[in-house]
Amino acid sequence: MKSHSQKWSKNVDPAQSGVEVADIFREYMPAYLAEHKLPLHYYRVINAIQSCRTSVLGGHIDACKLCGFERHSYNSCGNRHCPKCRALAREQWLLDRKDELLPVTYYHAVFTLPDLLNPLALVNERVIYNILFQSAWETISKLCHDPKHLGALSGLIAILHTWGQTLIDHPHLHCIIPGGGLSEDQKKWTYPKKSKKKKKFFIHVNIISDLYKKIFLSYLKAAYKDGELKFSGQIAYLNDSDEFRAFINKLYTLRWVTYCKRPFGGPEQVLEYLGRYTHRVAISNNRLIKVENGRVYFKYRDYRDGGQIKVMPLEVFEFIRRFLLHILPCGFPKIRYYGLLCSRMKNILLRICRLILGAGLMNEGLKIVKRTWQELYFELTGTDPMLCPNCGQGRMITISIFPRIYAAGFGPP
Repeated sequence: MKSHSQKWSKNVDPAQSGVEVADIFREYMPAYLAEHKLPLHYYRVINAIQSCRTSVLGGHIDACKLCGFERHSYNSCGNRHCPKCRALAREQWLLDRKDELLPVTYYHAVFTLPDLLNPLALVNERVIYNILFQSAWETISKLCHDPKHLGALSGLIAILHTWGQTLIDHPHLHCIIPGGGLSEDQKKWTYPKKSKKKKKFFIHVNIISDLYKKIFLSYLKAAYKDGELKFSGQIAYLNDSDEFRAFINKLYTLRWVTYCKRPFGGPEQVLEYLGRYTHRVAISNNRLIKVENGRVYFKYRDYRDGGQIKVMPLEVFEFIRRFLLHILPCGFPKIRYYGLLCSRMKNILLRICRLILGAGLMNEGLKIVKRTWQELYFELTGTDPMLCPNCGQGRMITISIFPRIYAAGFGPP
């Protein structure tokens, strides 16, 4: 999709002319790996990012049928941690979600973990993140089923982020929750009983936080009892049952931060929000400023200072370490759907909800066709990637394909 040929300069993204995460990996990763042993799947991610859109992954040559102009394009890696590969995947995902939105108010909730849990989460990512997802949904589900609040089945889209603005570990879930739910007899849409306060979620945040904490810690204790947790490094002391019990007791005393933001104005705002959060990576290339004297300089938003944009310098090895913190376990789903939106039942339940709400049925009887990358690119940028950038009239056709180079990448020592 993007050319690396010097001939084609008109359509090169200016943001890509500066430093990239891939550049940092190529220059400094060999020295970093000489000092640090990493899990096997980390090497796969590192190799994918540094090879993305280079000749290593192969590519093709397109030529204009009208003027004969040629363009060399290299393949993308497609890795979900790559800063250059998520735009088209995000666009397709949004198109898939568009018809699932109901004509109701949607809310944005965030579930976080206390900092005390971060070291345990880093050693037990799969276990802790699974507990985080399950606890958030059970909290919302139980409260929504309670007649005092809603008395109905609601839904949830949960998106895992593991980072803060400065790349430190900060596991949290961004959640989309519809304002209401399907009644138990599936004959009516139940609206919140406290929906008069349009600026707030229909369940008080303190109630959510307290129940969320209890559910999470009950799952954590069960995981400990079943031997699912590992303890090493600075948390090795938690192998002792008395120490772990004291650790749990301390977590009970802490305030667990959950908060609900202002409701969305409509389905368009929901999609805009989802587009910003779903396929985001720990840091995008456009936040990087420069690498100088062994330091990486990047922009971040300081929420403790009114959301001001600031610049942070980090030693290169520390930057790499922080980036690698956010590589998820292999095959771990970072976006999950619950209740009305769960994959197994959503076609039936959302059909019922749309009929009740008088919204009609979208794409009824039609098979949803996946867009090609060219169609998605046009919808995303307004530019036809197959239009000749030289003459502006001819169409580009593929005249040659060159395979990937099976060069040795980084691997375990």
